[in-house]
Amino acid sequence: MKYWLMKSEPDAFSIDDLQQRPGQTEHWDGVRNYQARNMMRDDMKIGDQVFFYHSNCDSPGIVGIAEVAKEAYPDFTAFDPADKHFDPKSNPDKPTWFMVDLRFVRKLKRAISLQELKLKPELAELALVRRGNRLSIMPVTASQWDFILQLE
Repeated sequence: MKYWLMKSEPDAFSIDDLQQRPGQTEHWDGVRNYQARNMMRDDMKIGDQVFFYHSNCDSPGIVGIAEVAKEAYPDFTAFDPADKHFDPKSNPDKPTWFMVDLRFVRKLKRAISLQELKLKPELAELALVRRGNRLSIMPVTASQWDFILQLE
């Protein structure tokens, strides 16, 4: 099993939105970064654990846990001209973009803010706190995962 952190702006899609979806499951669409796409397409497997991170808000931070419920498949929003994630270069016969399905596991007992994560020397190598890393999806080591859960 692998561990991940996936960012979403709460006004676009929040942990509450995931919890309220039928089956508490939703596809994670709209990723338009090749490195993040490759992680979803090549590395994410059913059962992998995901920190759900609220970004671009008053207090960015880890707010919940989800799990990969379905491995990568073509992101159909890339083919829909009416969708904000439309990519005219993506071809359904040879898709460029992929998505996974996530299932809600639980909310954290409290949000763990980015500010708090940055203060922990044990997390100095966490991609989220390293300068210049703005990916929406990033790997988390097992030891980082366990440490963050202890902060809860």
